[in-house]
Amino acid sequence: MPYDELIADRIRQAFHDSNTSFEEKKMFGGLCFMVDNKMCCGVHWDKKKETDLLMARIGEAASEDAMKRMGCHPMDFTGRPMRGYVFVTPDGYDLDEDLAYWIGLCVTFNPLAKASAKKKKK
Repeated sequence: MPYDELIADRIRQAFHDSNTSFEEKKMFGGLCFMVDNKMCCGVHWDKKKETDLLMARIGEAASEDAMKRMGCHPMDFTGRPMRGYVFVTPDGYDLDEDLAYWIGLCVTFNPLAKASAKKKKK
């Protein structure tokens, strides 16, 4: 099942509300939102849990406090957590103010995030 488009629309609206320019890219079986050519957040359908997850790039410094919030857990596509990223289950972002909190963390961290290395063309 693909990600829920309603959640993607809510994320778009949160970016608009915060006057943040963004681009969208389909990846990881979901949709990623890029700010300044860096992965900022996204929505992903988790087959095992059968739910949509918010993927948030918030940095390691914010991760410790974020883990105390409802629905937040380490992001681990491969079984090994990715530092500075978290997944949030719907009970952690259903309310607009909760989603705004997560998007705020992502946007705040984005200037500190490193962009992915560009692949060289052959």
